[in-house]
Amino acid sequence: MLSCALACAMNGVEGLIVRVETDTAAGTPSLTIIGLPDRSLHESRDRVRAALSNAGYAMPPGRLLVNLAPAHVRKEGPGFDLAIALALLAADGQVAPEAAGRFVAMAELALDGSLRPVPGVLPMAIAAKRAGLGAVIVAEAQRDEATLVDGIAVYAVDSLTDAVAVVLGNGDKFRVGRRTIVDEPESADDFADVRGQLTAKRALEIAAAGGHNVLLVGPPGCGKTMLAQRVPSILPPMTPDESLDVTAVYSIAGLLGPIPRIVRTRPFRSPHHTVSRIALVGGGALQPRPGEVTLASRGVLFLDEIAEFSRGTLEVLRQPLEDGVVTISRAAGSWSFPARFSLIASMNPCPCGMRGDRNADCRCDDAAVERYRARLSGPLLDRIDLHVGVARVPFEELARSAPGESSATIRARVLAARTRQRARNTLNAHLRGAALRAHAALDAGSMALLETVMSRERMSARSYDRILRVARTIADLAHSDAIARDHLAEAIVYRRAV
Repeated sequence: MLSCALACAMNGVEGLIVRVETDTAAGTPSLTIIGLPDRSLHESRDRVRAALSNAGYAMPPGRLLVNLAPAHVRKEGPGFDLAIALALLAADGQVAPEAAGRFVAMAELALDGSLRPVPGVLPMAIAAKRAGLGAVIVAEAQRDEATLVDGIAVYAVDSLTDAVAVVLGNGDKFRVGRRTIVDEPESADDFADVRGQLTAKRALEIAAAGGHNVLLVGPPGCGKTMLAQRVPSILPPMTPDESLDVTAVYSIAGLLGPIPRIVRTRPFRSPHHTVSRIALVGGGALQPRPGEVTLASRGVLFLDEIAEFSRGTLEVLRQPLEDGVVTISRAAGSWSFPARFSLIASMNPCPCGMRGDRNADCRCDDAAVERYRARLSGPLLDRIDLHVGVARVPFEELARSAPGESSATIRARVLAARTRQRARNTLNAHLRGAALRAHAALDAGSMALLETVMSRERMSARSYDRILRVARTIADLAHSDAIARDHLAEAIVYRRAV
C-alpha cells in the first residue's frame, strides 16, 4: 500500500517541504530509506522501529520502502523520524493515508516513543506556511518557537501516541494558541557615554546611514571597541520581514533560547580572533551551517584587533563583503547563506600600538610595522569604505561631566538619510553600475578633484565606486540631492590609509 506524510528539510537557511512516500510489498521484512539520506537518517530505521513497538503500534509487515522527495536534495538529521513513523502507520492502515498528508511533522523520536526537539523549527514552519499547508506537529519543547509564525495551526505533542491522535482528528487539546511574544530589551550602550572622538563618531554615523564598512585604527585604550559596540544603537529598527529572517537564522543556530521571541534588535557579532574559517563563513561536513557572517546579517560584524586574525580566515570575507551572500560548495551540492552585514574592524597602528601617539614611544621598527599591516591584504582593505584614525582622548575630555551626543539624536539623522535612499530601493553601500552613476553623479570640478586624487594615490576602480557611495551617503546626511565638492572631499579623506 502506498502512503505519504510530510516533513521538512533545511537547504541553507530555507526550509523545503519533503514528501515522505512509503510503499509496502510482500517479502522478507526490511526497511529501506532512499532520497539522499545522511547517516543519521539511515539510523532512523532502528529508532522508528523501536519507537513504534514501545508505543504499542505494529510495524508493517513485508518489504518497506521510504522515499524522501525531492530526491536530489540531501536530507540530514533526525527531524524526519516522526514523519517516517506516520507514513509507515498510514501504509499499514493504522492511520488514514489522506490524514497523514495534512500535517508537516518535524521531530526526533526517542526509543520509547517520546518526541525530541530539532533545530530550525521556525524556518520549517515558515516553509510550511509558504507552501500553503495548514498545520505542523512539533515536539512540546518547541511549541513557543513554532507559534512565532502567524496563519498556521501548531500542534505540540510529547509522544508518538499523541501525534497519532492529532492525525486521527483527536488532537484539539494539543493545538497551541499564539503566545505573547517577548520583546528584546533595548541596548544600554549609548554614544552619549563616549567622550571626544568626533571624527570616529562621524565616520560611524556615515557607515550606519549608508551601510558601509569601517576600519578603526588607533592605540590600545582609545575607545575603538566602545565605539563599535554602540553602532547598533544608531541603526534603524528592523522591518518585520527582516526580523523574521534574522529569527529564522538564529533558530537554525540554536540561539533563540527557551523563551519565544522574534529578534527585533539588529545583530552584533564579535568573534574572537582565533575563529576558524568555517565558524566565520559557515560550513560543515555534509549540510553546511551558518557562520558568523550570516548570524551578523542585517546587523554588524565586529572584528576586534583584525590584524590578529589569520590571513587565510580574513580572505574568506571577500565574497560576502562584495556580494552580501556566502556560497558554500560541496560534492553533495551548493548552499547560499545571507551575509549582508556592515563590517566594523579595529586594529592598532603597529605591533606595540604606540606609533603616532605623541604621549608614548613606539618600539617597533619600520619592518615590523610593515609585516603587521601586511596581515590585511590589499583586496580586503579595498573593500572597506572608511579608514578612520582614532587618537587617545585627552584628560580634559575624559573628565568632562557633560554627556556627548546621544544615540537617539544620531539615529534620527541616520533614519532621515535612509529615508532618502528608499527611492533608490537599496542602501548606498550596495549601489552598482548605472544606478551608482545616476545617483552619484559629479560636477566637472568634483570629477577633476577625484581624478587628481586617484592618480596620485593610485587607487583602484573599486575605490572609485566606494568613494562615490560614501559621498552619496554624506550628501544624504546633508539633505542634498547632489554631491557637492565638500561631500566628495570628506569621502576621499576616509578612503586614505591611516
